Amino acid sequence: MERYFNINYEFDKSEVHRRIEKQLQKNEPSYICVSDGVIVNTAIRHADYLKIINDGMFSICDSSWVPLYIKMIYGRKREQYCGCDIFRDIVSEGKYRMFFMGAKAETLHALQKELGKMNPDVKDMTFYELPFCSVDDFDYQGIADMINKDGADIVWVSLGAPKQERFMYYLRPYLKRSVSIAVGAAFKFFSGLEEKRAPKWMLKNHLEFMYRIYEEPKKQLRRCVLITMTLPKMIMKEWKRKRKINKELKREQKRKKLAK
Repeated sequence: MERYFNINYEFDKSEVHRRIEKQLQKNEPSYICVSDGVIVNTAIRHADYLKIINDGMFSICDSSWVPLYIKMIYGRKREQYCGCDIFRDIVSEGKYRMFFMGAKAETLHALQKELGKMNPDVKDMTFYELPFCSVDDFDYQGIADMINKDGADIVWVSLGAPKQERFMYYLRPYLKRSVSIAVGAAFKFFSGLEEKRAPKWMLKNHLEFMYRIYEEPKKQLRRCVLITMTLPKMIMKEWKRKRKINKELKREQKRKKLAK
Protein backbone atom coordinates (compact mmCIF):
# COMPACT_ATOMS: atom_id res chain seq x y z
CA MET A 1 0.00 0.00 0.00
CA GLU A 2 1.28 3.48 -0.88
CA ARG A 3 0.21 6.99 0.08
CA TYR A 4 -0.24 9.72 -2.52
CA PHE A 5 -2.26 12.94 -2.21
CA ASN A 6 -3.05 11.82 1.38
CA ILE A 7 -4.90 8.72 0.16
CA ASN A 8 -3.85 5.13 0.90
CA TYR A 9 -3.71 3.32 -2.44
CA GLU A 10 -3.20 -0.31 -3.36
CA PHE A 11 -2.01 -0.47 -6.98
CA ASP A 12 -1.10 -4.16 -7.14
CA LYS A 13 -4.17 -5.95 -8.52
CA SER A 14 -3.17 -9.36 -7.16
CA GLU A 15 -2.65 -7.80 -3.73
CA VAL A 16 -6.09 -6.17 -3.90
CA HIS A 17 -7.72 -9.56 -4.37
CA ARG A 18 -5.48 -11.29 -1.83
CA ARG A 19 -6.41 -8.75 0.82
CA ILE A 20 -10.12 -9.08 0.06
CA GLU A 21 -9.88 -12.82 0.59
CA LYS A 22 -7.88 -12.34 3.78
CA GLN A 23 -10.38 -9.82 5.12
CA LEU A 24 -13.27 -12.24 4.54
CA GLN A 25 -11.38 -14.97 6.38
CA LYS A 26 -11.17 -12.66 9.40
CA ASN A 27 -15.01 -12.44 9.50
CA GLU A 28 -14.86 -8.70 10.05
CA PRO A 29 -16.56 -6.06 7.89
CA SER A 30 -14.61 -3.45 5.98
CA TYR A 31 -14.76 -1.51 2.73
CA ILE A 32 -12.73 -0.41 -0.28
CA CYS A 33 -12.98 2.99 -1.93
CA VAL A 34 -12.62 3.38 -5.67
CA SER A 35 -10.90 6.75 -5.77
CA ASP A 36 -11.48 8.80 -8.89
CA GLY A 37 -10.81 12.50 -9.41
CA VAL A 38 -14.00 13.47 -7.56
CA ILE A 39 -13.02 11.52 -4.46
CA VAL A 40 -9.45 12.84 -4.44
CA ASN A 41 -10.72 16.40 -4.88
CA THR A 42 -13.39 16.08 -2.17
CA ALA A 43 -10.93 14.45 0.24
CA ILE A 44 -8.53 17.37 -0.20
CA ARG A 45 -11.25 19.87 0.68
CA HIS A 46 -12.95 17.95 3.52
CA ALA A 47 -10.90 16.35 6.30
CA ASP A 48 -13.83 14.28 7.59
CA TYR A 49 -14.30 12.72 4.15
CA LEU A 50 -10.57 11.98 3.87
CA LYS A 51 -10.80 10.12 7.18
CA ILE A 52 -13.63 8.00 5.77
CA ILE A 53 -11.63 7.21 2.63
CA ASN A 54 -8.59 6.09 4.63
CA ASP A 55 -10.56 4.28 7.33
CA GLY A 56 -11.32 1.41 4.95
CA MET A 57 -8.92 -1.29 3.80
CA PHE A 58 -7.43 0.92 1.05
CA SER A 59 -8.39 2.71 -2.15
CA ILE A 60 -7.88 1.50 -5.66
CA CYS A 61 -7.02 4.11 -8.27
CA ASP A 62 -9.99 4.84 -10.52
CA SER A 63 -8.38 7.95 -12.00
CA SER A 64 -6.22 7.66 -15.11
CA TRP A 65 -4.62 11.01 -14.24
CA VAL A 66 -3.32 10.17 -10.77
CA PRO A 67 -0.75 7.68 -12.19
CA LEU A 68 0.43 10.45 -14.53
CA TYR A 69 0.93 12.81 -11.58
CA ILE A 70 2.79 10.09 -9.67
CA LYS A 71 5.04 9.50 -12.68
CA MET A 72 5.67 13.24 -13.03
CA ILE A 73 6.45 13.84 -9.35
CA TYR A 74 8.08 10.59 -8.22
CA GLY A 75 9.15 8.94 -11.47
CA ARG A 76 7.22 5.82 -10.48
CA LYS A 77 5.01 3.88 -12.85
CA ARG A 78 1.61 3.05 -11.38
CA GLU A 79 -1.52 1.84 -13.13
CA GLN A 80 -5.21 2.62 -12.89
CA TYR A 81 -7.59 -0.06 -11.59
CA CYS A 82 -11.01 1.43 -12.12
CA GLY A 83 -14.32 0.51 -10.52
CA CYS A 84 -15.65 -1.09 -13.69
CA ASP A 85 -12.62 -3.35 -13.88
CA ILE A 86 -12.71 -4.63 -10.30
CA PHE A 87 -16.47 -5.06 -10.62
CA ARG A 88 -16.05 -7.15 -13.79
CA ASP A 89 -13.14 -9.14 -12.34
CA ILE A 90 -14.90 -10.14 -9.12
CA VAL A 91 -18.29 -10.85 -10.70
CA SER A 92 -16.83 -12.95 -13.52
CA GLU A 93 -14.56 -14.82 -11.12
CA GLY A 94 -17.62 -16.46 -9.55
CA LYS A 95 -15.84 -16.88 -6.23
CA TYR A 96 -18.08 -14.90 -3.89
CA ARG A 97 -21.69 -14.43 -2.96
CA MET A 98 -22.59 -10.79 -3.66
CA PHE A 99 -25.20 -8.21 -2.70
CA PHE A 100 -25.94 -5.34 -5.10
CA MET A 101 -27.30 -2.01 -3.78
CA GLY A 102 -28.13 1.27 -5.46
CA ALA A 103 -29.61 2.47 -8.78
CA LYS A 104 -33.24 2.22 -9.89
CA ALA A 105 -35.19 -1.03 -9.89
CA GLU A 106 -35.21 -1.25 -13.70
CA THR A 107 -31.44 -0.74 -13.81
CA LEU A 108 -30.91 -3.45 -11.20
CA HIS A 109 -33.16 -5.85 -13.09
CA ALA A 110 -31.25 -5.26 -16.32
CA LEU A 111 -27.95 -5.49 -14.44
CA GLN A 112 -28.86 -8.87 -12.97
CA LYS A 113 -29.77 -10.16 -16.42
CA GLU A 114 -26.54 -8.90 -18.01
CA LEU A 115 -24.29 -10.12 -15.19
CA GLY A 116 -25.96 -13.52 -15.44
CA LYS A 117 -24.24 -13.94 -18.80
CA MET A 118 -20.93 -13.41 -17.02
CA ASN A 119 -21.72 -15.43 -13.89
CA PRO A 120 -24.87 -17.65 -13.84
CA ASP A 121 -24.90 -17.69 -10.02
CA VAL A 122 -25.86 -14.00 -10.02
CA LYS A 123 -29.49 -14.94 -10.72
CA ASP A 124 -29.80 -16.13 -7.10
CA MET A 125 -28.19 -13.05 -5.56
CA THR A 126 -29.87 -9.96 -4.09
CA PHE A 127 -30.32 -6.72 -6.03
CA TYR A 128 -31.75 -4.08 -3.71
CA GLU A 129 -33.01 -0.63 -4.64
CA LEU A 130 -32.05 1.81 -1.91
CA PRO A 131 -34.54 4.58 -1.08
CA PHE A 132 -33.77 8.08 -2.28
CA CYS A 133 -32.74 9.96 0.85
CA SER A 134 -29.90 11.73 2.61
CA VAL A 135 -26.93 9.59 3.63
CA ASP A 136 -27.88 10.27 7.27
CA ASP A 137 -31.42 8.94 6.82
CA PHE A 138 -30.83 5.36 5.66
CA ASP A 139 -32.01 2.54 7.91
CA TYR A 140 -28.53 1.12 8.34
CA GLN A 141 -29.59 -1.51 10.85
CA GLY A 142 -32.33 -2.78 8.55
CA ILE A 143 -30.04 -2.82 5.51
CA ALA A 144 -27.32 -4.61 7.46
CA ASP A 145 -29.83 -7.19 8.71
CA MET A 146 -30.64 -8.08 5.10
CA ILE A 147 -26.98 -8.37 4.16
CA ASN A 148 -26.11 -10.41 7.27
CA LYS A 149 -29.01 -12.78 6.62
CA ASP A 150 -28.01 -13.08 2.97
CA GLY A 151 -24.45 -14.06 3.94
CA ALA A 152 -22.92 -11.94 1.17
CA ASP A 153 -19.14 -11.77 0.91
CA ILE A 154 -19.01 -8.71 -1.35
CA VAL A 155 -21.43 -5.80 -1.08
CA TRP A 156 -21.51 -3.59 -4.17
CA VAL A 157 -22.68 -0.02 -3.57
CA SER A 158 -23.63 2.38 -6.37
CA LEU A 159 -24.74 5.76 -5.02
CA GLY A 160 -22.16 8.08 -6.54
CA ALA A 161 -19.35 9.90 -4.74
CA PRO A 162 -19.13 11.24 -2.09
CA LYS A 163 -22.40 9.70 -0.86
CA GLN A 164 -21.47 6.05 -1.39
CA GLU A 165 -18.26 6.26 0.65
CA ARG A 166 -20.09 7.81 3.60
CA PHE A 167 -22.77 5.13 3.23
CA MET A 168 -20.21 2.31 3.53
CA TYR A 169 -18.61 3.98 6.54
CA TYR A 170 -21.96 4.34 8.35
CA LEU A 171 -23.07 0.82 7.41
CA ARG A 172 -19.93 -1.00 8.55
CA PRO A 173 -20.65 -1.06 12.33
CA TYR A 174 -23.89 -2.96 11.69
CA LEU A 175 -22.39 -5.67 9.49
CA LYS A 176 -21.06 -8.96 10.78
CA ARG A 177 -18.65 -9.52 7.88
CA SER A 178 -18.26 -8.75 4.13
CA VAL A 179 -16.23 -6.31 2.08
CA SER A 180 -18.18 -3.38 0.65
CA ILE A 181 -16.95 -1.77 -2.57
CA ALA A 182 -18.41 1.46 -3.98
CA VAL A 183 -18.35 1.40 -7.77
CA GLY A 184 -20.19 4.56 -8.82
CA ALA A 185 -21.62 4.29 -12.34
CA ALA A 186 -20.60 0.65 -12.90
CA PHE A 187 -24.20 -0.54 -12.42
CA LYS A 188 -25.34 1.77 -15.20
CA PHE A 189 -22.50 0.76 -17.51
CA PHE A 190 -23.05 -2.99 -17.09
CA SER A 191 -26.86 -2.84 -17.16
CA GLY A 192 -26.78 -1.79 -20.81
CA LEU A 193 -29.68 0.59 -20.21
CA GLU A 194 -28.18 3.93 -19.31
CA GLU A 195 -24.67 5.32 -19.51
CA LYS A 196 -21.92 3.66 -21.49
CA ARG A 197 -18.19 3.83 -20.91
CA ALA A 198 -16.09 5.99 -23.16
CA PRO A 199 -14.55 4.38 -26.27
CA LYS A 200 -11.26 2.56 -25.70
CA TRP A 201 -9.23 5.20 -27.53
CA MET A 202 -10.52 7.85 -25.11
CA LEU A 203 -9.73 5.66 -22.10
CA LYS A 204 -6.24 5.03 -23.43
CA ASN A 205 -5.59 8.74 -23.90
CA HIS A 206 -6.99 9.81 -20.50
CA LEU A 207 -10.00 11.52 -22.10
CA GLU A 208 -12.84 9.68 -20.38
CA PHE A 209 -13.75 12.86 -18.51
CA MET A 210 -14.63 14.51 -21.85
CA TYR A 211 -17.00 11.67 -22.69
CA ARG A 212 -18.61 11.92 -19.25
CA ILE A 213 -19.07 15.66 -19.75
CA TYR A 214 -20.81 14.93 -23.05
CA GLU A 215 -23.10 12.38 -21.35
CA GLU A 216 -23.87 14.47 -18.24
CA PRO A 217 -22.76 18.05 -18.93
CA LYS A 218 -24.30 19.75 -15.90
CA LYS A 219 -23.05 17.24 -13.34
CA GLN A 220 -19.62 16.56 -14.85
CA LEU A 221 -18.73 20.16 -15.71
CA ARG A 222 -19.23 21.17 -12.08
CA ARG A 223 -16.98 18.34 -10.98
CA CYS A 224 -14.30 19.24 -13.51
CA VAL A 225 -14.32 22.88 -12.43
CA LEU A 226 -13.80 21.90 -8.78
CA ILE A 227 -10.98 19.52 -9.72
CA THR A 228 -9.28 22.13 -11.88
CA MET A 229 -9.45 24.70 -9.09
CA THR A 230 -7.74 22.45 -6.54
CA LEU A 231 -5.35 20.60 -8.87
CA PRO A 232 -2.40 23.07 -8.74
CA LYS A 233 -2.44 23.15 -4.94
CA MET A 234 -2.75 19.36 -4.78
CA ILE A 235 0.28 18.81 -7.02
CA MET A 236 2.34 21.46 -5.22
CA LYS A 237 1.66 19.83 -1.84
CA GLU A 238 2.75 16.47 -3.22
CA TRP A 239 5.98 18.01 -4.59
CA LYS A 240 6.67 19.41 -1.10
CA ARG A 241 5.95 16.00 0.42
CA LYS A 242 8.42 14.40 -1.98
CA ARG A 243 11.14 16.90 -1.03
CA LYS A 244 10.47 16.28 2.66
CA ILE A 245 10.71 12.51 2.17
CA ASN A 246 13.97 12.90 0.25
CA LYS A 247 15.46 15.11 2.97
CA GLU A 248 14.51 12.63 5.67
CA LEU A 249 15.98 9.79 3.61
CA LYS A 250 19.27 11.66 3.18
CA ARG A 251 19.45 12.39 6.92
CA GLU A 252 18.82 8.72 7.69
CA GLN A 253 21.50 7.63 5.22
CA LYS A 254 23.94 10.12 6.74
CA ARG A 255 23.13 8.91 10.26
CA LYS A 256 23.77 5.27 9.27
CA LYS A 257 27.04 6.23 7.59
CA LEU A 258 28.29 8.03 10.71
CA ALA A 259 27.22 5.13 12.93
CA LYS A 260 29.49 2.70 11.07
